[in-house]
Amino acid sequence: MDVSAAMEKMSMKPGAGGGAAMCLVCKESCSGFQPHSWRKACVACGCSTVDHAPGNDLEDDQQIGRLLADSPSAHLTAKVKGGGGLRMYKRNRMIVTNPVVSRKDPTFNTTTYDWAPAGLNQKLAMQYMELLPESQCPVSGTNGALERRRQLLSQLPAYDQDPMKCPSLGSEEEISSMLLFVKQYKQEVLGVGEVALPGEAEALREAATQRTAKEAKDRGDKKDAVQQQSHTSTTSSVDSAPATNGTDDKTEYHCTGCHGEVAKESPAVYAERAGYHGALWHPMCFVCSECGKGLVDLVYFWSNQKLFCGRHYCQSVWPRCSGCDELIFCKSFLTAQDGRTWHPQHHCCWKCGQSPEAPCQH
Repeated sequence: MDVSAAMEKMSMKPGAGGGAAMCLVCKESCSGFQPHSWRKACVACGCSTVDHAPGNDLEDDQQIGRLLADSPSAHLTAKVKGGGGLRMYKRNRMIVTNPVVSRKDPTFNTTTYDWAPAGLNQKLAMQYMELLPESQCPVSGTNGALERRRQLLSQLPAYDQDPMKCPSLGSEEEISSMLLFVKQYKQEVLGVGEVALPGEAEALREAATQRTAKEAKDRGDKKDAVQQQSHTSTTSSVDSAPATNGTDDKTEYHCTGCHGEVAKESPAVYAERAGYHGALWHPMCFVCSECGKGLVDLVYFWSNQKLFCGRHYCQSVWPRCSGCDELIFCKSFLTAQDGRTWHPQHHCCWKCGQSPEAPCQH
């Protein structure tokens, strides 16, 4: 992204957007989502944007597509026709149809999942889904699907990857710092978990190697080919290291999260960044090491031998403003005794915007 172009777009006033999504906390007492000018919150009720879950599937897929572009998980995206290089998330939806036995003509029950792990046959995908609690199972039209949207907004906020979503960025230097940070985590930290049976690590590793090599070849980029060779060497080195939970020729597999046994016939989650032969997780153990929440759509950030959601990885590198919730890239910011941080202009009264040092009736 061009820095000057980002500055120009950011200088434009943000649109209202968001629609009139009802607050999931306040319910009917909220008149509908009214976005604050810079806080990620509703003016009408004071609850966060996440609690209103505004937006739609198209916006979600566009956002995740931008996130995964230029990363090893770019194969989960597709170019948008006429989009000037933009990519859309190829979210895997799953429709399951079961016959209903009755005395009359046969009927069918159809269940649609807003998301399911990619690359699986339906039997294994259903095994994975059945391991999730009902509250987290993203069946269309249920609380589980709504919870998935809330996790997308919370764990992968658009303003942690797109400078144009960050009104707080005040200079080209700050924009450049953010663009470099995003580029680095896409290349070195970001990944999407893969579901397979224990013992299938080698097949996943080989598929990843072939996929990345093909992408480099398709681009005809010699530099990419060299990077791929280096990446393959690094991955092989990790995979060939002594495994803590078994390799494909062993009889037992243990979860990297809880260290409990993973049944050979039960789906497990692998993370390429962690090394296919070095780690695997029970589906319910594939969680952020900071907040303990399940990683939405299996999108993870691998750092210091730990899994993180996007939010907690980003704020482990850069401070996050307690006022606007954006990462702080300016050199001067405020830090409270409890460790919370603010942009100087955002350390103010929620209602009137007055500085804490100034007289305020609120």
